[in-house]
Amino acid sequence: MEKIVEQGLLYDFYGELLNEHQRRIYEDAVLNDMSLSEIAQEAGISRQGVHDLIKRCDKTLEDYESRLHLMEKFRNIAEKLEEIKQLAPDEKIRNLADEILAEM
Repeated sequence: MEKIVEQGLLYDFYGELLNEHQRRIYEDAVLNDMSLSEIAQEAGISRQGVHDLIKRCDKTLEDYESRLHLMEKFRNIAEKLEEIKQLAPDEKIRNLADEILAEM
């Protein structure tokens, strides 16, 4: 389950950097929870081809994160905003932190 969440987050941050074919296959596998066979039949490629493409996309997305660290920065900011919410005595500050979190 944790891997699926991680894949979804990586895709949220870097999915637009994949080509259209990669995005479609990856979305079907990770976001739509389709089987390799279903995706293969829909895309007109082999089951092994789908598997290989998903693995390549995983590697590509992980490479983007290792270079850009956008997901790491997002998590750090979200943690700091949560800490601000816990420490802030003023309701307006807590509400502002909630608004920022919602926009992220």
